[in-house]
Formats: sequence, C-alpha cells, structure tokens
Amino acid sequence: MKIADRLKRFEGYEGREEKEGIHLDKNENSFGLPKNFKDEIFEELKETPLNRYPPIDPVVLREKLAGYIGSSKENIVLGNGTDPLLPLIYQLFKSEKVVINPPTFAMYSFYAKREGLTVNRIPLDGDFEISCAGDHMKEPSIVCICSPNNPTGNVQPREKIIDVLETDNLVILDEAYAEFSDTSFLDLIEEYDNLIVLRTLSKAFALAGLRVGYAVGSPQMIDSLRSIRTPYSLSVLSIKIAIKALENKDTIQKSIDRIVDERERIINEFKNYAHPSDTNFILLDLDAYDYLKERDIYVRKMKGELEGKIRVTVGKDHENDMLISALNDFIGEKR
Repeated sequence: MKIADRLKRFEGYEGREEKEGIHLDKNENSFGLPKNFKDEIFEELKETPLNRYPPIDPVVLREKLAGYIGSSKENIVLGNGTDPLLPLIYQLFKSEKVVINPPTFAMYSFYAKREGLTVNRIPLDGDFEISCAGDHMKEPSIVCICSPNNPTGNVQPREKIIDVLETDNLVILDEAYAEFSDTSFLDLIEEYDNLIVLRTLSKAFALAGLRVGYAVGSPQMIDSLRSIRTPYSLSVLSIKIAIKALENKDTIQKSIDRIVDERERIINEFKNYAHPSDTNFILLDLDAYDYLKERDIYVRKMKGELEGKIRVTVGKDHENDMLISALNDFIGEKR
C-alpha cells in the first residue's frame, strides 16, 4: 500500500495530555452552560430517538442561525465544527495556493498541506494587521483571514479586508470569536460573492464539545458547498442542543459579558504586557509558560513569530485570580 508522497512526512496537529489543574490553553468558554439550562436540554433529549439518523440538512438549525446573524438560511451551510468546512472550500474552488497571515490559526495551513496546496505565508505587520500587497495576489489564491485573530486577539481593519476582497481572490474570513467583539464583517457577504465567513458555536456558546460550525456566503456558493458535504455531518444531539442554545441567546449573552469583563480585568492588571483583545483570550509578553505549569496553570506557549509570549484563555473569576497572583509573582521574581 503506497502512501501519498505529500503525506509521508505530514506533521499532525499536536495534542496535549489533559492534567488536573486550571486549563486556560484552548480558548474554551470557561463558564460553560448554566445547570438549569443543561437540565432543560437533558429533559428534551430524553425524548430524542437515538436509533434514527439526524436530518441530512438540519433546516431548523439553519433557520435559527439565520435569525441569529440576520441573514437567510440559504446563506448558511453547517459543519461538524468549522474545521471540516476548510477542506471542502479548498476542494470546491480552483486554486493551488492558500495565503495565510501568520501568526494565525494553524488549521488553515494544516488542511492546505493535507490537500496538496501551496501555502504562501505573508506575515502580519507590527500591529498584527494583514497586508494584500505583493506578487502573491497576482495569481489565483484562497486567502484565509482570522478576525479577531487567533492568537493575537485583534480585529482586522475593515478597509484592509475590502482591499483583499477587491483582488477577486476567494477570501475565507474566520470570525470564530466575533461574539466577544463589537465588530463583524458579515455584512460584506451582500457585496462580495468571493467571501465566505466562518462562525462557530464552540466559543461564545460554550458548545466546543458538540462541534457545531457554519459558513456564511452567497446562496450559489453555499449551495455548492452543501452539495459536496458528507451527509449526517451533525449528530442529533448537536442539532438539538444548538437549537436550544440559539433559543436562549440572553443566557449566552450573560456568559459573554462576564468573559469580556474578566478579560478587561486581566488586561488592566498587566497593562505593560497585555495586547488588546477582542476575544476570550489575551496575548501576553511574558515567558511564563513553565512557571505557570509548575503551579498547575496551563496556558498556550507561543512559538515562531511569538516566541517568548503566552496566550491565556479568560477563565472563571477564581481561576483568573490565581492566574493574576501567579503572574505577579513571576514578574516580581524577574525584577
């Protein structure tokens, strides 16, 4: 059995062993769902037949999402998280190149390399902003933009995103963290048919364990994506719980508000080290990964362009208290 040449030395995504402690390393919604909300969900699930396949096209969920973002269900295709939608988009559009702006979300290049595409890396500038200048835009490309960007936390300027859209290249705009920000560019869908926006219920909606994502674009583009998506891509449980969460947006918003408040508390505590953030995490100019790990506080150790920094997910109040105390001790010992 011969393995494809491009996959013989393929580097898989690094997994991390789960250990007891405070986990602020995966950008999850640390507050989760309220117990009474979970109880309501579990009562409904008792009546859900698990011996039947889910709908091939969960229209009700698409309608709920359309109402949530102020769009139409024809503009939405669902995925088992947003990650599996990336290779579908790569396969659908004729291009041999994917442009990414590091430091950014690793899965853009992961799936591009897996599909045998060339990855052009155009680094963010000193303010962590994108650029569409250069010869890389003269050839047909798929351009991946993350806004707010993971791992830097900043929203990309609207005018720069429009500059990229004006090149007529396909643009994948990842807005996984948009709910933690005051800025979204979903409205650009109406003007640019070369734009696909990725959204998820993993972050703000605290449903990372269910893997519910979606793409928003022109009806023609979305219809094409839907036609090549595998059937039954979302489980019955994922569909049911996602619908319930969208019907309880006020409950979700309270969680978002708490995270934003805690985010600003941490940023204010470390003004000399924290980068501005429109997400549920903060990039810190502190090489404190090992120091925190020794105290059972797990954060993301940055590499490459961000060597010597850490990315910290906003946790619950008491978790943030412990993080702040440990980081202040770290800073004090380094002086």
